[in-house]
Amino acid sequence: MAEGRTLFLPLVGVFGDEVVLELFAERALVEAWLEVERALAAVQSELGIVPVEAAAAIAAEATADKVDLARLREQTRVVGYPILPLLEQIKAASSPDVARYLHWGATTQDVMDTGLALTLARALDRVETLERALGDAIASRAEEHRTTVMAGRTHGQHAVPITLGGKLAVWLAELERHLQRLRSARARAAVVQLFGAAGTGAALGPEIRELRRRLAARLSLGAVDVPWHTARDALAEVGFVLAAVAGTCGKIGREVIELSRPEIGELREAGGHHRGASSTMPQKANPIESETVVGLSVLAAQQVPALLAAMQAGHERSAGEWQVEWDAIPAITAAAAGALAGAGGIVGGLQVFPERVGANLELEGGLIMAEAVMMAAAPVVGRGPAHDLVYQACTTARREGLVLAEAIRRELGPELVAALPPLETLLDPTQYLGETDAIVTTALEGWTRATTLARPEAGTAQR
Repeated sequence: MAEGRTLFLPLVGVFGDEVVLELFAERALVEAWLEVERALAAVQSELGIVPVEAAAAIAAEATADKVDLARLREQTRVVGYPILPLLEQIKAASSPDVARYLHWGATTQDVMDTGLALTLARALDRVETLERALGDAIASRAEEHRTTVMAGRTHGQHAVPITLGGKLAVWLAELERHLQRLRSARARAAVVQLFGAAGTGAALGPEIRELRRRLAARLSLGAVDVPWHTARDALAEVGFVLAAVAGTCGKIGREVIELSRPEIGELREAGGHHRGASSTMPQKANPIESETVVGLSVLAAQQVPALLAAMQAGHERSAGEWQVEWDAIPAITAAAAGALAGAGGIVGGLQVFPERVGANLELEGGLIMAEAVMMAAAPVVGRGPAHDLVYQACTTARREGLVLAEAIRRELGPELVAALPPLETLLDPTQYLGETDAIVTTALEGWTRATTLARPEAGTAQR
């Protein structure tokens, strides 16, 4: 590859998580494949399949520092896959024992899939760490703002009062479900592939199942006894979970963007010199971290169709579908991890402006409390008539610029108003929050339970 032609992806390359990007870097992937080769030789020597001396030589000599990456890329274009040219480079720089016993009985996809499982397990551990950090930040802010009353919005319009803590509790419960999905999907995907050319394991000998189990144990992966060369559902599942996690982060970003608009002004990202600055408009403080998270969530979502298409591989080996995963899985993992890290930064540094929250709550002169008045009147006149009366009062209030209390007195009449609780109570947003406090408590308790449970071991989920 010519100098300077390495592809640079400005979104995921800059804003993706550094740990995940490093795990999927070119040399790291080569090292993962060679880690599989070294582990395979080691367990084969335990079972007497290859000499102990050969396994020791492979352990010492099959290392990434002996690989010329530029030449590997060049030869991969010829072969179509990187493992054969990788083996050729290792053998050329190693002892005869390595050349004779390296890659004994395995096939290219065995090594690449097991290397992917190894890398993906580590990457998903990082994703879980980032998700837990985000969830912890949301939990802390939910408790902090348990009683911060704000306008609930449906269809972009004022609905009924909620609390900021209640809003955050919804995000937290969603993250808890993602955490459960992530752990379950990881257990199914982080498994060894060792089945040989067409999935029969014939070249690996009669001790293939014991060999596979020992290899899995050495690599801290799970073992399954049915090949998945063309069964890519577990990886598609991981892709969906990662895209869903990123989707939740994107939703957080979109809400912060919306609520930080100057005409709303309830929330704002953390400030800083030139943070979100414009090159031409000095007043700008754009919600740049939220925008980045939204972008990463969209990028993650776009990889899911590719992973579903990879499931269409037929017979015992794909004819192009598998290759889609080579780009889609690193992209979706890095995007999801970056979205989680970004969302964690947003929530942790989130500025809340209670005075604007309160002012917006009263923006329509108390109309946000219309449902409370309707439900109080319903036992007296019936729900339908109560709805019609309060609807008319709201229409009058908007048309004539009245506060809701004045319109209620006019439209409902003194007799019905006298039968209701005091309007001061009915129109107090703090008195119409339903089970919001309990919702916050439930979400916090659920998150605590989820984060104290042990993660299932790889390969333990039903596959």
